[in-house]
Amino acid sequence: MSPPKTFHVKSFGCQMNVYDGERMAELMAAQGLTQADAIDADVVVLNTCHIRERATEKVYSDIGRLRKDQRRKSGKTPMIAVAGCVAQAEGEEIFTRAKVDIVVGPQAYHNLPDLVAKAAAGTPSLDTDMPLLSKFGALPARRKVAPSAFLTVQEGCDKFCTYCVVPYTRGAEISRPFAAIVDEAKALVDAGAREITLLGQNVNAWSENERGLHDLIRDLDRIPGLARIRYTTSHPNDMTQGLIDAHRDIESLMPFLHLPVQAGSDRVLKAMNRSHTRDSYLRLLDRVREVRPDIALSGDFIVGFPGETDAEFEDTLSLVDAVGYAQAYSFKYSPRPGTPAASIVEQVPESVMDERLQRLQAALNRDQHAFNAATVGRTCTVLLERAGKLPGQLIGKSPWLQSVHLIGNHAIGDLVEVTLAAAGPNSLTGIERIAEAA
Repeated sequence: MSPPKTFHVKSFGCQMNVYDGERMAELMAAQGLTQADAIDADVVVLNTCHIRERATEKVYSDIGRLRKDQRRKSGKTPMIAVAGCVAQAEGEEIFTRAKVDIVVGPQAYHNLPDLVAKAAAGTPSLDTDMPLLSKFGALPARRKVAPSAFLTVQEGCDKFCTYCVVPYTRGAEISRPFAAIVDEAKALVDAGAREITLLGQNVNAWSENERGLHDLIRDLDRIPGLARIRYTTSHPNDMTQGLIDAHRDIESLMPFLHLPVQAGSDRVLKAMNRSHTRDSYLRLLDRVREVRPDIALSGDFIVGFPGETDAEFEDTLSLVDAVGYAQAYSFKYSPRPGTPAASIVEQVPESVMDERLQRLQAALNRDQHAFNAATVGRTCTVLLERAGKLPGQLIGKSPWLQSVHLIGNHAIGDLVEVTLAAAGPNSLTGIERIAEAA
């Protein structure tokens, strides 16, 4: 096989996969390869997610479809690399199930250029080692980025929720060094970022010596040109008072908190090995709202966890009613091989999970629309991130992570004062606020 000249990276799943996909693209570009569409690229990297069973199967169908599409268009066969959490979980089994050239885990993707060279020489390559953060030191400098950029500060998980594969695919909790994070943040701002979202499987578990995430945010707040800071995904167990107070004290820290609860029943939470109760979670949100009354809350929910009764699902609905989420993610339980929950006998029937998910999503959509409607009339700053579909239309994000449509003479990356004029279920329309003459 000839050495590839073009590449394409396709990422599935969470924001951390988006970040990893961007870094893999930078690695390939640093080797002189040119980015291309998947149907034309010489090497295609599928950066996978293993949280849901259907997402895993999608990888294999994508491999077959990719090969078929390229053969039909050009008659060539692309080099295919499976990266990410599916690669880590299934390892050599991927070579058995699909004809691919490279399998590389999420802690080893810094070795991708060497693996590509080996594959081009005819040697399929596997690398699922999990060294402690060594990949970050091997990655190239950040290049031009979008106005809003991701920055991984923490990886792995020690929580061992009984439904989750993350501790097995991403490894133990580990924090990147403070100095390395600050350096990368400065490079992102120099490359065009106005907003940075700090990422981690348990991002608020980040620590170095006596410093916690709130200390890191305070230092990032001092970077000239960095207007906004966000972080995700948080765990209730790691939500310290220092981090809560940061939402009151640091202007650049946006009033948005993604804090997964997963269920509203204490028995289900215990079976999930979540370290919080319904009451402790609600009291934690009260503390956050006390210092930042306008904060937008987001969460994750799993319906149909093994053994969940109708009454326990009703507990989840009542928790949703009590919180009033600005947005949330909800899923049917999906058994992941090797996790304790997969071996529980009392699995909930698919039809029951379907009905529960529809009811839950109806409640969450209701509350998201209500939150959006309640912000109509507010004046806020919107960071413009991309072009819209209409002539002159730009789309950006409010401080509360709402999508806002605006028509005006502005550029992507501008921060614009707008009045939120109308709300839909998933977005708002903004009108530019014209300053009154003195």
